[in-house]
Amino acid sequence: MNQSKVMRAFLENTLLSLMLYSCFSSDVSSLYSSSCQLQEQFHLNGMHKTGDVILGGLFAINFFSDDLSLTFTSKPQLPPCYGFDVRGFRQAQSMAFAIDEINNKSSLLPNVTLGYSLYDNCFQLGIGFRAALSLVSGQEEQVTLEENCVGTPPVLGIVGDTTSSNSIAISTVLGLYRVPLVSYFATCSCLTDRHKFPSFFRTIPSDAFQVNAMIQILKHFDWTWTGLIISDDDYGVHAARSFHSDLGPAGGGCLAYTEILPWGDDPAEVRRIVDVMRKSTARVVIVFAHKSRTINFMKEVVRQKVTGLQWIASEAWSSAAVLQTPHFMPYLGGTLGISIRRGEIPGLRDFLLQTRPDLHHNNTDGKSMVNQFWEHTFQCRFAPPPAGWVEAGGELCTGQEVIENVENELVDVSNLRPEYNVYKAVYTLAYALDDMLQCEPGRGPFSNNTCAHLQRLEPWQLVYYLEKVNFTTTFGDQVSFDDNGDALPIYDIMNWVWLPDGKTKVQRVGEVKRSAFKGEELTLDEDTIFWNFESKLPPRSVCSESCPPGTRMARKKGEPECCFDCVPCSEGKISNTTDSMDCTSCSEDFWSSPQRDHCVPKKTEFLSYHEPLGICLTTTSLLGTFICVVVLGIFIHHHSTPIVRANNSELSFLLLVSLKLCFLCSLLFIGRPKLWTCQLRHAAFGISFVLCVSCILVKTMVVLAVFRASKPGGESSLKWFGAVQQRGTVLVLTSVQAAICTAWLVSSSPVPHKNTHYHSDKIVYECAVGSTVGFAVLLGYIGLLAVLSCLLAFLARNLPDSFNEAKLITFSMLIFCAVWVAFVPAYINSPGKYADAVEVFAILASSFGLLVALFGPKCYIILFRPERNTKKAIMGRGTTK
Repeated sequence: MNQSKVMRAFLENTLLSLMLYSCFSSDVSSLYSSSCQLQEQFHLNGMHKTGDVILGGLFAINFFSDDLSLTFTSKPQLPPCYGFDVRGFRQAQSMAFAIDEINNKSSLLPNVTLGYSLYDNCFQLGIGFRAALSLVSGQEEQVTLEENCVGTPPVLGIVGDTTSSNSIAISTVLGLYRVPLVSYFATCSCLTDRHKFPSFFRTIPSDAFQVNAMIQILKHFDWTWTGLIISDDDYGVHAARSFHSDLGPAGGGCLAYTEILPWGDDPAEVRRIVDVMRKSTARVVIVFAHKSRTINFMKEVVRQKVTGLQWIASEAWSSAAVLQTPHFMPYLGGTLGISIRRGEIPGLRDFLLQTRPDLHHNNTDGKSMVNQFWEHTFQCRFAPPPAGWVEAGGELCTGQEVIENVENELVDVSNLRPEYNVYKAVYTLAYALDDMLQCEPGRGPFSNNTCAHLQRLEPWQLVYYLEKVNFTTTFGDQVSFDDNGDALPIYDIMNWVWLPDGKTKVQRVGEVKRSAFKGEELTLDEDTIFWNFESKLPPRSVCSESCPPGTRMARKKGEPECCFDCVPCSEGKISNTTDSMDCTSCSEDFWSSPQRDHCVPKKTEFLSYHEPLGICLTTTSLLGTFICVVVLGIFIHHHSTPIVRANNSELSFLLLVSLKLCFLCSLLFIGRPKLWTCQLRHAAFGISFVLCVSCILVKTMVVLAVFRASKPGGESSLKWFGAVQQRGTVLVLTSVQAAICTAWLVSSSPVPHKNTHYHSDKIVYECAVGSTVGFAVLLGYIGLLAVLSCLLAFLARNLPDSFNEAKLITFSMLIFCAVWVAFVPAYINSPGKYADAVEVFAILASSFGLLVALFGPKCYIILFRPERNTKKAIMGRGTTK
């Protein structure tokens, strides 16, 4: 039930079971002769032993009780209990054994005898609450109050209760008086609230750690898509909260579906839940519910034949024998369950074998737990009948019966789990009491450094020492409490094995615990785990498969966090881990691999000697250079012929040399740019072309001067165009370009540059021009000389010579200008290495244009028409056309 139901039941039973004392004074003026009488005395099933200090215990000995109607027309009676539980009785006997063992030890509580009062709660809050009030108030019918109150309370501490709901209600009241309650079975994480339950302790881990243990298993097997089914009581509701808070992105998983089993186990609701589970893609299902709820639920699972699931059982049903049958195992085989730590208690079995009935027990004040056991085991009754009388329904117990002769669960100590927690709880109270009694006077923890005294022990004093308890059991487990009253948690992990012969067994395959120094530890022996699948391997339970390297997770809108799509990383970004949330960008010089899982160096691009374009341009450049050398050789060989000597052969030789330099400078644009090549390429290009165009310009001016000198009165113009003046003019014009290049290189020199704007995945190596103005002035100066040469040659195009060189110059300049005019837009719009290729092409095209236009006809006449290589032919005095 949820907390509201717990509190409602708590209030109802409190009104019924509140123990009131009414004080009657024989003399009102007498202050010290008053007495208190118990208003109500509950006849509870119990077991008692006297001692200097009494410890209380609450155990579930009977399964059921009848709820009596509250008419208030007669005195309310205690509901009768029935259905004897041998395991509950064994737990009570474990407490009795622990107290006897402590009393026999000289090292623990010397000179102090522990006693006990153990009561049956019948699994009912009302009865358990009555028992708790009886323990803290006592059962004496009348108590006389003396002037100086002496003696200890009826009990100093209580071991119990069996359920979280009962413990919440009982501890709420006991906490008001700081009476310690040490539970061995209450696991609700809500009990860790120290403000609500200041005196509550437990030796069983809380559900929060049980949830954490399950999450550890989920993480171990990479189960990120999990179904959760809970019961709608404190046990399930608080577990669901823990799951939702702990199982998320940080925890590496999420819940596929969370369903609450209705309190009444409505069959229609259970069918709906199983149907949702059957349709889900989750292959792992956690059931956090009590055994009775789980049994009803699993019946529906079998009816709908839901197979192929990996079940994870909470502690409440992880050892449920009723589910470990051939009927259920095809569906539940391989279940992994969280179970209470199994311990060993040496000597317990011998103690249990010595259990004997109390033949003198008064049946009117509640039935003895021991006698109930004997009646249940031997089917006999205890009563004071006449000698030889046999009661209907069974013989009388004589006390001579032998337990060993009857098969029963009492003496089976092979699987001590709750009993081990009871054993630790008793020793916890004993060690706290021992520490309290060893206090040195004047050095105590209480007011004025006082200590507690055996004659006046107070429960709240014991709470102080319980918080500091730290001991190790004979089984090797350390027992101490944190600030919330929880002991160091440890759970066994169980596995349901379905054997080939149809039999079943539950085996321990690991443990999960939290130590004071190492934190949480999960230990699993995977080789021994039985998996109820054809592959005999752990199932895979994910909403979405893991995103491989090279992708990132993109959550699906409206679905849990573990449901996502795997989106490939965009270009230039990578993810080198599985299930990456984001893609990271590569550094500037790197680019993403095709798989997007690592960065690789970017491809470098420049006009290389090894690629076809570079090879073609290099070959063309060398071819042009070779042709220049050949033409120069021809002219040198025929230097004395009229056609070579015409119009200053020296300028022709210089022009061929400059053209050869033009062809060669184009090689500086090919290959990986370096600082010296970037600085040299444009300077060499600019100076070579200015030298070439200067020669052409001077030749054109000489042609015009000669033409003018042939006219009357024009002889004086030739004195300005002698050989010295021609050389000087070429030198001056070339020097201007050299000055421009020097200023450019000094002010803002071209440098190698890695350009990543053209292609994201490539590095384009190019020469940044540095100063755009310098580059423009360099080209502009060449263009100015070329245009001037073209204009002068155009003016001399109609000279009367049969071989008019002005026409050749005009034609060559037209080619030159056309090439470089087309170069500018082509260069600007060509990315990367193609810009260099365009510039090289312009250099080669203009150089070939000049070479062919200026020297092609002359070489033709020299080699193939030598008859025209005469002065008469040149002067137009030979044959006419």
